[in-house]
Amino acid sequence: MKEKQKSFEVKIRIPFFDLDPMQIVWHANYLNYFEVARAALFENNGIDLYSFFEKQQLIFPIIKTSTKHILPLRHRDEIICKATLVDAYVKLIVDFEVRRAADGEICARGRTEQVAVKVPEGEMLFSIPEEIRKAFGF
Repeated sequence: MKEKQKSFEVKIRIPFFDLDPMQIVWHANYLNYFEVARAALFENNGIDLYSFFEKQQLIFPIIKTSTKHILPLRHRDEIICKATLVDAYVKLIVDFEVRRAADGEICARGRTEQVAVKVPEGEMLFSIPEEIRKAFGF
């Protein structure tokens, strides 16, 4: 049986188009890096959140994000973005850490929160489906 992993890391190379006029990564692009890591974390544990829409008419919108920018990222920097699922009972809470691959320096930390919503009613559920909780050991 595959061991449940609550954390997963992805390596990303900063493309030119992610930069702002100051030649550093524009702040909102960190959310893209978070999404890449979060999707890989869920995929690694056999969970495809999009399929829940097809199977159960559930979506998982993000209701809250936060990012602490510590050191700037620049064109061609290689980063490691680590996603860690910290809660999966009432909502999905994922913490993120962005490090430069070259020296391990932490450049940013973040968090996202997602809830389960039944569509088309728009009804927020106050629990995450059991299949997701079990996949991560919650």
